[in-house]
Amino acid sequence: MYGNPYMPQSFNRQEAVDRINAQMNELEKMKQQMQQPIQPQQPTNLTQNFQLTPTNNNVIRYAGSIDEVNRDMVIGDTPYFSKDMSVVWIKNTKGEIKTYELNEIIPKDDKDLQIEFLQSQIEELKGMIKNERIDTNVNTKQDETVTTTNDDTIGAAAKKNKSSSVSKVPRSKEEQQS
Repeated sequence: MYGNPYMPQSFNRQEAVDRINAQMNELEKMKQQMQQPIQPQQPTNLTQNFQLTPTNNNVIRYAGSIDEVNRDMVIGDTPYFSKDMSVVWIKNTKGEIKTYELNEIIPKDDKDLQIEFLQSQIEELKGMIKNERIDTNVNTKQDETVTTTNDDTIGAAAKKNKSSSVSKVPRSKEEQQS
């Protein structure tokens, strides 16, 4: 008994009885479960998710023309860029397409901004010079009231007075007949 590894060194009868009673209780429970009628097991709810949309929605799409954009089906607002990045088309789920033109914005420092400002001032001054009339001291539209002419026969200057305020006024038919 002492050389048996399955038998404890200190054998306690009460522990062995308690262990056997526990095993008998377990067997009784199993026996009762076996005697109960077998009920069909309820099927578990099977949930299976199908992912129909692409996982990466942040993909840049390229298109050669608006016809390529029309052919594609989209699930949300989707941007399409032209290959040279000058045009962007945004297509929504209804199939409506909006077209935008892209221009590169080149950052400018203070010197570049000052150069542009001075160039615009130069162009403005050039425009003012072209549009400005040449003004002289002589007004050609002013009526002369006194004219001086040389008389060849006498050799003296003769003055002729002309009225600048006389104008032709049309007469009515009654005044012309009388």
